[in-house]
Amino acid sequence: MLIVDAVQNAQAGHPGMALGMADIGYYLYRHVMRYNPRDPKWFNRDRFVLSAGHGCLLQYVCHHLAGFESVQLEDLKRLCKLGSRTPGHPENTVTDGIEVTTGPLGQGVANAVGLALAEAHLAARFNKPDCDIVDHRTYCIMGDGCAMEGITHEAASLAAHWKLHKLTMIYDDNHNTIDGPISLAFSEDISARFKALGWNTITVDNTHDDMDSFNDALLSAFGDTEKPTFIRVKTLIGRLSRKEGTSKAHHGTFEEDDVKQMRQKVNWDSREPFHVIPMVYREMQIQTDHGEKLEKEWFSKFDYFKTNYPEEAAEFEVLLSGGLPPNWETCLPEWSVTDPVDATRGYSEKCLNQLVKVLPGLIGGSADLASSNKVYLQGSQDFQHSSFYGRNIRYGVREHAMAGISNGIALHRSGLIPFAATFLIFSDYMKNSIRLSALSHAGVIYIMTHDSIGLGEDGPTHQPIEQLAGLRAVPRLLVFRPADGNETAGAYREAITNRDAPSVIALSRQKVAANLEGTSANEVEKGGYIISDNSGKSLPDIILIGTGSELCLCEESAKMLRKEGRRVRVVSLVCWQLFNRQPKEYKEHVLPSSVSKRISVEAGSSMGWSEYVGREGIVMGVEEFGASGAYLDTFKKFGFTEENVTRVAKSLLSQY
Repeated sequence: MLIVDAVQNAQAGHPGMALGMADIGYYLYRHVMRYNPRDPKWFNRDRFVLSAGHGCLLQYVCHHLAGFESVQLEDLKRLCKLGSRTPGHPENTVTDGIEVTTGPLGQGVANAVGLALAEAHLAARFNKPDCDIVDHRTYCIMGDGCAMEGITHEAASLAAHWKLHKLTMIYDDNHNTIDGPISLAFSEDISARFKALGWNTITVDNTHDDMDSFNDALLSAFGDTEKPTFIRVKTLIGRLSRKEGTSKAHHGTFEEDDVKQMRQKVNWDSREPFHVIPMVYREMQIQTDHGEKLEKEWFSKFDYFKTNYPEEAAEFEVLLSGGLPPNWETCLPEWSVTDPVDATRGYSEKCLNQLVKVLPGLIGGSADLASSNKVYLQGSQDFQHSSFYGRNIRYGVREHAMAGISNGIALHRSGLIPFAATFLIFSDYMKNSIRLSALSHAGVIYIMTHDSIGLGEDGPTHQPIEQLAGLRAVPRLLVFRPADGNETAGAYREAITNRDAPSVIALSRQKVAANLEGTSANEVEKGGYIISDNSGKSLPDIILIGTGSELCLCEESAKMLRKEGRRVRVVSLVCWQLFNRQPKEYKEHVLPSSVSKRISVEAGSSMGWSEYVGREGIVMGVEEFGASGAYLDTFKKFGFTEENVTRVAKSLLSQY
């Protein structure tokens, strides 16, 4: 009835799934999960994910009854209201106790796999025969829509391959989606699919009248040490209402006479809206007290661990404090102009393999491109069932699940720093998960190589054009496109420092022309800075702005123009988002408003560059799909040569 009252009061919301799964939710929070509402961030709590995020009222009501401070009765009365702690889909940054932000269907399934992976990895590294300090389970409720989304299949396949046996997936099989019964578009045997993937599969036919069958299913899950468990629960969407069992119950309010008959069915017609029987609070208090006891016992166990295993305990405490030991950034390599040149993906490889030596939480992998992305952590093993302690994750060709799983790893909040690598063009497969990284403050590092038409022979299917513009449009997402080794090191420093924001580091396949004099790892934190300028105390005649492999073109063109007596400034705009955050005075120093002759040079979409070049400036970009050919030939075809940049600059300088 709290679900019904909240929806009627808000005149908005999704009551159907919440009503159908109310008994499951109550049973999990009262009898099964280990957590402490008074300390929602206790490390060894069980994790719960509502992949069917539209059913968030189920979680809000359970949190209220369980005693979470973040969901009071007043919060239930403010469902979907601006600024409330009960938004229309669960958000981990808004409501304490929500582990991950969900809503786009299937994302929570991948998040849950990431959470279970984090537990398995840390348990393998730190547990001792006489002391298990990492020992918790992950529960996830998914719906019919989640079952249809491809990311669910990708993530479930990996969970079974890795044998993440502490993961329990509860499938709300109510046979309805928004448009109608699932028979309109879905006829497969979902249990058979999960069984084929390698899951322990159980069907519970009627939890509404027989909760013992659900309890038996959970006991089976707890007893299986080789497979994750998939529990198919057959429920009635919109249970008790006249919409029961139909898609009409998915979202929206109920007619008043329907509410009246629902109240009568459960002997509730004499009670005011949002009434809670005191006995229910007392019942849930038992679980709250149990959670407090479990947390105290865990801290006692951790004291024993610190006494008997001080070295491992010190590393574990670094992780629980955020994963960044003092002066970690000093491990990053430095390059000079005399060092051999490489592709920025090569510089990235050197950075990663220094970072893994000092960051105990660095873990990640690639979607079957580790050798191309150059992200394999040398000296570390693969994360597999026989080696959960491994820090190289083999995702196979599953970009979308890789990103969603990485979000789960980051939101485990145990100091793990996940990275996920692929070609920049395939960021499109991952976009929704990347967006959720930003929305949920998950500090995932996305390493995207083959970042332009400069990748050459693979042609336009693999040459990113619009991807950088799309990623730069995502709020809170830091997008770096470093030009050489020093900027690559600076990008990693900023990406790792910003633990509450995701980052994309876009890297070249082809070798850059040089390690440029004037680039600086330290200056990357400002997003944009001057790398060279012969103007002295005067203003430059023209400003050339570049990123990535094209910054070299700007610098070489500047040298040619300077020989002709021109004052030329070259600016690296390595991260737009960080530059935009700088004080107005700094931005004016780098890009003086009185210098209107500006050219930006980037081998990608021109979208967004007009903000930096101004009305009179010129954007050198790519406005069509690329072409297959050697990278120098491809660059020449699209005008990315020193000679052409110089020609365009001279043309602009000739205008008054």
